Amino acid sequence: MPAIVLIGAQWGDEGKGKATDLLGSRVDFVVKFNGGNNAGHTVVVGDEKYALHLLPSGILTPGVTPVIANGVVVDIEVLFEELDALAERGVDVSKLKVSANAHVITQYHRTLDKVTERFLGKRQIGTTGRGIGPTYADKINRVGIRIQDLFDENILRQKVEGALAQKNHLLVKVYNRRAIEVDEVVEDLLSYAERLRPMVEDTALLLHNALDAGKTVLFEGGQATMLDVDHGTYPFVTSSNATSGGAVTGSGVAPNRIDRVIAVVKAYTTRVGAGPFPTELFDESGDFLREHGFEFGTTTGRPRRTGWYDGPIARYTARINGVTDFVLTKLDVLTGLSTIPVCVGYDVNGVRFNEVPVSQSDFHHATPIYEEFPGWTEDITGARRFEDLPKNAQDYVLAIEAMSGARISAIGVGPGRDAIVVRHDLID
Repeated sequence: MPAIVLIGAQWGDEGKGKATDLLGSRVDFVVKFNGGNNAGHTVVVGDEKYALHLLPSGILTPGVTPVIANGVVVDIEVLFEELDALAERGVDVSKLKVSANAHVITQYHRTLDKVTERFLGKRQIGTTGRGIGPTYADKINRVGIRIQDLFDENILRQKVEGALAQKNHLLVKVYNRRAIEVDEVVEDLLSYAERLRPMVEDTALLLHNALDAGKTVLFEGGQATMLDVDHGTYPFVTSSNATSGGAVTGSGVAPNRIDRVIAVVKAYTTRVGAGPFPTELFDESGDFLREHGFEFGTTTGRPRRTGWYDGPIARYTARINGVTDFVLTKLDVLTGLSTIPVCVGYDVNGVRFNEVPVSQSDFHHATPIYEEFPGWTEDITGARRFEDLPKNAQDYVLAIEAMSGARISAIGVGPGRDAIVVRHDLID
């Protein structure tokens, strides 16, 4: 049985939660392998809407074992808040497994994230202020706190002391904030230890054994390819690897175990935070996409920047991740538009680029080259076969498929759980 990686193909918010839910009944494990509670998935089940931030969206599917793997940074307070909220709504959360090697977001990480971002002024990245970046920085600097450290108070205290010895100097002398007490942090983290203990294990071994036993494992990426710290629009990126390669390092599962890479892409494009966005719209078309697509952040509530579909970005995503299948979401949002522009290349100071420029400066100054397609007015939310879609909607899908580097295997036509057209099986 396969190991499947599911990632975002743009700048996030593509609807990965819905794609995970589509696969959920045929999946045994759903694994979050990167990021933290800085990204959100919204999943609609019947009349119920669930907004998840830290937990894998597979936790909503009965029979699935959700896993928070080693590549994730965990705010334990948020973890328990989400678990409690789901339990109150009748969701079984007892199967959750958390990697002993995942790193912990502490209060000093959240504080540093917020004050550092404010200190940057006009050069702000657009961080959510949840401590994600500083936690990953500590991980790379080898002064991080891991989940397993919460079960050894002496080790935990030593690590917190070492981290705060430097960070308090920054807080007090540079940012004019109060110093954070070691005891305050240690006591806070220890208060979660006993509740956390039954969830913690060697998740890399767990997943390896599951694949050997013929189970299907889905690796669910947070954020998206264009926010990947190595392959995204640096420095306006997240702090982890949100690409298919991140699924390997972020879970401990070997690359030769991965069978399929599914990328989720919107029928248009959105972005949250600062950074280049060639097809961004500042007119009534952008407002139309934002309002009809309800483009506001699941985690932050911030209005998303909106723009037309970008073919070169889709091709870039296909190449970087080895995409085998695209899931196209929110096609229904385009209903009612007379024409739909699609970016097929860029003009940079009079030079045409058919692919994403390697130079960040060039990409920042890129002007989209559009090809226009006729729109449709028919309601497509009831479509369940490709043939049910209006001819112009079919032509639009086929056109962007031809320019995107991989087949479009499923199409989201509405917010409901079953509002999807499946063209090709995503597992077999």
